[in-house]
Amino acid sequence: MQAPQEQVEMLQNALIARATGCSGVEDNADYSRLRTALLAEPAVAARLPSWVRATRTLDQFWPFIKAKFPSYAERREFIWSEFRSVFELWDGVAASPSDLGVTHAITKFDGEHIHGTWQKALERRNSDPEGAITSARTLLESVCKHILDASGGRYDEGDDMNKLYRQTAECLNIAPTQHTEKVFKQILGGCTAIIEGLAAVRNLLSDSHGKGKAAVKPSARHAELAVNLAGTMAVFLLATWEARGEFK
Repeated sequence: MQAPQEQVEMLQNALIARATGCSGVEDNADYSRLRTALLAEPAVAARLPSWVRATRTLDQFWPFIKAKFPSYAERREFIWSEFRSVFELWDGVAASPSDLGVTHAITKFDGEHIHGTWQKALERRNSDPEGAITSARTLLESVCKHILDASGGRYDEGDDMNKLYRQTAECLNIAPTQHTEKVFKQILGGCTAIIEGLAAVRNLLSDSHGKGKAAVKPSARHAELAVNLAGTMAVFLLATWEARGEFK
């Protein structure tokens, strides 16, 4: 039986072969087998591209890659870049246990939408820092809306991140104003400050707004910080919701 690293290499090669017109019937069977095996490895599954989870066969993958890039070279570069974070598990780069903790909590809470947003944030940290920052905020907005929906809370689709978090915090009894102990007020106030900071950095750095000539370009470390903070806050909100017995 192959080691996970070897299986990832084989999976990547099968995808490249299909994307460049070099695959055979046996590659489709190999892809399905390798995909199933790797999705059963939590550390690997957390880093696999979201489109691998969505495409069960190479025949399903083909329309996706054909529409995305016209040339073989572009397709190869895309697949290599998408698998880079997976190989980092064995290269000793950015293999954060916190990624797996957040992934587990979100998977337990929700199926495709929120989990897909988190995976997108992870995948884009190095290759697309601006997109990762946008995904980090989208993650928190989605978690807040899900909790409010499930708890009977009300919000408008146009509510910004800060307002959504304030409403969610009050619903979960974690707003600073709902506590009198100084230490709890400080900690919960810090959580509010993190949300406000993420909203501000997203507006300043991310790809959700047009940019002028003097715009600041985010680096991978900015994206790493934003994604880690968003993941931590998402887990805290979900754990609080679960502790209140409203988790379904």
